[in-house]
Amino acid sequence: MPNSQLALPYFLPYFVYVACAALPLAHAPSYGLRLLLTGAALLYSWRFYQGIRGPRSPLGSVVAGFGAGLLGTALWVLLLIEQPGEPWDDTAFLLRLFAAGLFVPVFEEMALRGFVLRYLVQMGGAPGGVHAVAPGAWTWRAVLVSSVAFALGHRLHEMAAAVAYGLLMALLWIVRRDLLGCIVAHATTNVTLAFYVRATGAWGLW
Repeated sequence: MPNSQLALPYFLPYFVYVACAALPLAHAPSYGLRLLLTGAALLYSWRFYQGIRGPRSPLGSVVAGFGAGLLGTALWVLLLIEQPGEPWDDTAFLLRLFAAGLFVPVFEEMALRGFVLRYLVQMGGAPGGVHAVAPGAWTWRAVLVSSVAFALGHRLHEMAAAVAYGLLMALLWIVRRDLLGCIVAHATTNVTLAFYVRATGAWGLW
C-alpha cells in the first residue's frame, strides 16, 4: 500500500488526541473525550498497522521494552526541566493514566517510529511504502529526524527529555526489529512516571 494511503491511519489517532487536548475542557472531561475518540480512531486504524511484531521473540521484545521503559522514566526525570504543577484529583489522574498507558504509546509509536522513521529510511533507497522497509532498518537521518519530530509534540521544557527518549525508542526498534518493544517501553514509562509523580508530588514532571 502506498504511503499516501497509509498516512491517514498512521496519524489519525495522534491528531484526534491533539485536537481533543486543544479543547477548553477540565482535566477529567478532556481525558474522557480523548479516550473515547482516540480509541475509535485506533480501532479504525488498527487493520492498517504492520511491524508491531517482528522476526524476534515477542516475549523478548516485551521484556526489553519494559527495561527500556524504566530507563526512559529515569531519563525523563533527569532531563526534563520541571515546572510548577498542581495535583490532579483521582478521577482525572485515572483517566490520564489509562490514556497514557493504553493509547498514547500505540499511536505515538506507530506515527513516529512506525511511519516517520520508516518513511525516512525508505527515502534512503527502500522501495515501496513504509511496510516494505525491513524490520529494524535505520539511517542516521531517520533516527535523528524522527526523534526531533517526537520532541516537537511535547512542550518546550520537555524537549531535551523528549529527544533523548525518541533516540531510545529508535534504538529499541533497531535492536528488537519490531514496534512492540517500543510500545511496551512507552507504556511502561508513562505508567511509572504517573505513579512517580503521584508518590513524590512532582506534578510539574507530568
